[in-house]
Amino acid sequence: MRYIKKAFLLITTSATLLSCSKSNDEPSSKARLIFKFKFDPTQIRLNNIGQPSTIPAGNAGQSPVFNLMSSHYIELAPNALTQLGAGTVLFHAAETTEGGANAIDFSKNKAVGNGEEFFRIPLKDIKPGDYEWLRVSLAYQNYDITIKNKNPLDPNTTIDVSGTVASFLGFNTFIKTFNIKNTSLAVNANKKQGFWAFEVLGKNFSGDAAKTTVVNPISTTSPIPAGSCVVTAAFNKKLTITGNETKDIVVEVSLSTNKSFEWKEVVADGYFQPDAGETVEDMGVRGMIPTIK
Repeated sequence: MRYIKKAFLLITTSATLLSCSKSNDEPSSKARLIFKFKFDPTQIRLNNIGQPSTIPAGNAGQSPVFNLMSSHYIELAPNALTQLGAGTVLFHAAETTEGGANAIDFSKNKAVGNGEEFFRIPLKDIKPGDYEWLRVSLAYQNYDITIKNKNPLDPNTTIDVSGTVASFLGFNTFIKTFNIKNTSLAVNANKKQGFWAFEVLGKNFSGDAAKTTVVNPISTTSPIPAGSCVVTAAFNKKLTITGNETKDIVVEVSLSTNKSFEWKEVVADGYFQPDAGETVEDMGVRGMIPTIK
């Protein structure tokens, strides 16, 4: 899947693009809107239209231990009728054509861990108003999973081992090299949404086109371009920006990792066994809850 180019032309022409530069003006100008990620394996598991989702027969899933997540785009939307790009766009990550088609520049894409800040902006630089919805386009995720693997010392037996998945969620990403955990992978090319790499027992391998669920409960009035990972959710309460705030506003962006790593089973035992021919079915996060702290 990939972004529809016209959608982002709309974003850059009709949305309010905002500067993140620091200010030394009056005290109120120091107040900031701050976003932090939270990864929650107990949060409700949703499908792509925001409804509770169960794992289909023949598949299995586990809740990964998240190490890193990055974003590509952040937008505040006044209401459910606000089209993508017509709200207040706070952030649009660096892109490049070094790999050919336009793509996210992974070398400039900031990834952070659980509870860490991934974006801030002075409140005085945001268009005043009331905002009910948040859109965050996710770009990259890195997490640990448990698999059953052939025992290197005895191929007739299996062992439980930890592996690390690096998964690219953006519409298109230009990647030079990147670290998975203890190993690195050279790509030097654009990769579409669904590109992934996996490290286990000191070795790594990669693949393309893993399915990515993108949760958007207002898809009927504000459809998300094909190929994007713009996750959409309502704030826990209305976010009101006046531009005269004297204190920071912190938004905790909680992402559901509830069995977000899903695979098609060959051996029906609830363990991911790539050696047995089991294949990844879905790598998307399963919902977002933005909470104003």
